[in-house]
Amino acid sequence: MGTGRLGVLLDQFDITREQAQVRLTGLGDEEYLWEPVPGSWSIRRREEAATPRAYGPGDWVLDKGAPDIPASEYAEVARQVAAGMTVAKIADDWSVSVQRVEEILADTAPPEPDRTALTTIAWRLGHLHSGFAARWEWTFGTRRQDPAQLVDFTPVAALALDRFWADVDRWRADVATVTDEQLDTVGFSQYPSGSDPDDPFVDVVSNTNLELIHHMAEIALLRDLWQARRPS
Repeated sequence: MGTGRLGVLLDQFDITREQAQVRLTGLGDEEYLWEPVPGSWSIRRREEAATPRAYGPGDWVLDKGAPDIPASEYAEVARQVAAGMTVAKIADDWSVSVQRVEEILADTAPPEPDRTALTTIAWRLGHLHSGFAARWEWTFGTRRQDPAQLVDFTPVAALALDRFWADVDRWRADVATVTDEQLDTVGFSQYPSGSDPDDPFVDVVSNTNLELIHHMAEIALLRDLWQARRPS
């Protein structure tokens, strides 16, 4: 087991990656694209895109809905304001209006549960892949390429997994080289679709681990549901 902040985070990442790779063994194309309910978000041919901001550079795009701040992020928004981040900056990070952020800050009632579309394994994997590829590009790469154009989504599960693990491992290898000073550097990652430019890099690494953990847990549940509907 590693020591220090970076060692702990890398150990957490490695264990999650190992468990996820085992859990994804045997993923086939039909299961990968299975929509658990009508209206699920997935990857689709560009001409069949069902959401207003579906993105990707190739023939297949990843569903993405209208911009908003999910209820699960309301507490983080309040913490960011308390720490000195402006409402305008938060609005820009989430591509929403200043009024929307002010509404969230003014609402003292417990937040309603998020109402988001159910997603396919293809969507979860593509969403994760897009995040890893973009964060690498805006941390260790040229810091120029459009985050929405970095992953060529595919309906072939095996190909998607090969591409995904390659970018995940590239991220892990470069994170392992950072110094304590870089971990504490605000803006070491300039990933533009979020608060990375305003956060110490150690927070970015921790949050990326959390993304991998929670989306892989969702993928595991989708695999369980797929198996449950096919008892043979």
